Amino acid sequence: MTARLLDGKLLAESVKQNLKKEVDALRQKTGLVPRLANILVGDDAAAKTYANSQKKVAQDIGIDYGLINLPEDISQKKLIESIEELNRDPGTHGIMIYQPLPAHVDYRLVAECVDTAKDIEGMKPANLGKMLLGGAKIIPATPAAVMEHIKSTGVKLRGKEAVIVGRSEIVGKPLILLLLEQSATVTVCHTGTVEAGLLTEHIARADILIVAVGKAGLVKGEWIKENAVVIDVGINRIGKTIVGDVDFESASQKASYITPVPGGVGPLTVVMLMKNTIEAFKLQVKG
Repeated sequence: MTARLLDGKLLAESVKQNLKKEVDALRQKTGLVPRLANILVGDDAAAKTYANSQKKVAQDIGIDYGLINLPEDISQKKLIESIEELNRDPGTHGIMIYQPLPAHVDYRLVAECVDTAKDIEGMKPANLGKMLLGGAKIIPATPAAVMEHIKSTGVKLRGKEAVIVGRSEIVGKPLILLLLEQSATVTVCHTGTVEAGLLTEHIARADILIVAVGKAGLVKGEWIKENAVVIDVGINRIGKTIVGDVDFESASQKASYITPVPGGVGPLTVVMLMKNTIEAFKLQVKG
């Protein structure tokens, strides 16, 4: 048996078309379109390339995208002032801050200055709290992309054993809440699990396996339950090659569905940021 590939580019294109229709409807209803402001500090070439790819996705959907490129040596105070100006601007509906920031800037402190209604990354405590209560509209983009992939398989999560490997604030922890909301039984594995020698035991039970640790080939195919859905969030550079946290070749022989790396979760993550921008717009603009 060979797993079916969860093609992130195809799924992203499908979601984009639905979002485009939604933006068209909002324009007709309100006379406005959502606007996203992306704050980039410094002149990192890779960051600018990524920002331009975001801009293209936004334009395809019909979202107004503005890149605010600030100097590398900007003070934390001036950066916060720039954010507060965007907070006050009724024409800006979503704000994101590109990472990493220069060493002299405290990302947590700066990110906390973004208006909760405009926090399209969904990482402010108030937005995370809404996830805890269920029914949140703005969800961190990578976990949202993972859930969209699982949804695309048609597999019902209720009662399924879902195992997350990795407990990061931006992926693993939000996924706990999203999976619980769908009535999955959730296990989270981390360094303590490895130290206890229990990682393979937990993975072997997973109907849904999500791996997000940033360690190339950590999970082997022989550990995986037959017909499991495998979502690999990891991105690791080995020479000139990009690989995930799951050994793709061996895992493909056991899983029913699997995401490739690259081309799996990544393409959908940018689209989920745009979805959050639309949700933020709807929260702020009453048509």
